[in-house]
Amino acid sequence: MGLIGNGCMGQGHLRRLAGDREIQVLAVCDVDATRREEGRKHVEQTYAARAGSEFSGCATYDDYRELLARPDIDGVVIVTPDHWHTPLSIDAVEAGRDVYCEKPISLTIQQGRRLVETVQRYGRIFQTGTQYRSIPTIRQVCEFVRGGGLGRVKSVFTLWSSLGENYGRSYAPVSPALAAEPVPEGLDWDLWVGPAPWQPYNSAYHRNPIPGVVPWAFHEDFGVGAVTWYHSHAADVIQYALSVEKSGPVEIIHPKSGTYPTLTYRYANGTLLHHVDHWGMVKDVYKAVPATARLEGNFGGIFVGERGWITSMSTGGPIEGGPEDVLEEMKQTTWEVNIGDNNHHANWFECIRTRRTPNCPEEIGHRGASLGHLAIIAYTLGRSLQWDPAKEQFTKDEAANRLCARAMRSPWSI
Repeated sequence: MGLIGNGCMGQGHLRRLAGDREIQVLAVCDVDATRREEGRKHVEQTYAARAGSEFSGCATYDDYRELLARPDIDGVVIVTPDHWHTPLSIDAVEAGRDVYCEKPISLTIQQGRRLVETVQRYGRIFQTGTQYRSIPTIRQVCEFVRGGGLGRVKSVFTLWSSLGENYGRSYAPVSPALAAEPVPEGLDWDLWVGPAPWQPYNSAYHRNPIPGVVPWAFHEDFGVGAVTWYHSHAADVIQYALSVEKSGPVEIIHPKSGTYPTLTYRYANGTLLHHVDHWGMVKDVYKAVPATARLEGNFGGIFVGERGWITSMSTGGPIEGGPEDVLEEMKQTTWEVNIGDNNHHANWFECIRTRRTPNCPEEIGHRGASLGHLAIIAYTLGRSLQWDPAKEQFTKDEAANRLCARAMRSPWSI
């Protein structure tokens, strides 16, 4: 294996990779020399401790193309800023590598479709990094909803937050003019920017020590805001539970229309997916669940059907729902959600060996990311939109369709 991107999330992936006795990490790539070296040291110290002797066999690269040129690497784990996800994945696939790519796998809808086409054309194994899908408790909730346990699902609720006061509380990524700062020693800033429009270095994007998981996600050139933070995880399991993980909504209803108080998707079967700023809105604004309901956590949603309701969040305690007789039908072994209890990496490794389809392959990763891109386009235009999920086009709306793609900075392309 090779790791591309050793930031906050990348370090977590590297610990998982280096700790697995069935694989070997041969290389760490990062445009930041400090992070490259930290990655190499971690791998070699891990292997040395396991062997009881010194170990030196983990290469480092500034340019990912040198890593992909190695014939002895079977797969790469891509943990870079969002704007690199699609071009890196496509280059890796074309180089004959299997890919695990952090979510969201694209910066635009067109990018995602190109990635799907490339993975399938080259016959590679692609896993989207939505580990949430591989948590047993969450899968059981989704299968229960998918199998009709709540009856017809009328509404689903999930979080979508603004960028905060510093960026005008925008619900879509922005492009503020940040002051140029000296580029830190050892950072290849030109390669960090890569295919994105040129921006001078500013520590809001990248610095050591690492300031947060995805500090650059607010900027439209590098990330997709709420889609990066958690919406991709939520979109994946929500569409899985609704049996539309390879499709999408037919309408995006902007709050300016007055139809619903927050941005809402409508699916072809009538199910509505509402974005909310916080879980209290599900009770106070939409009045969709009992006032006494405990709604806590992240990364999932609240399903409301004809027979009852149920949550699929984590980090906030156990799964909640009602009425009791409906929940009893689930026969859950546990209601607790343990984020660490997932086999997402192991599932990818096994599929590399067997060439079977992993838990979250390219098409599902693309559709999860696209759900977020649709919201951003609606917020950017400030109006409701009609969407054809089969053609992946907005209906008779050239302005919206233009926002499904964007140019790349020369000489980068896909």
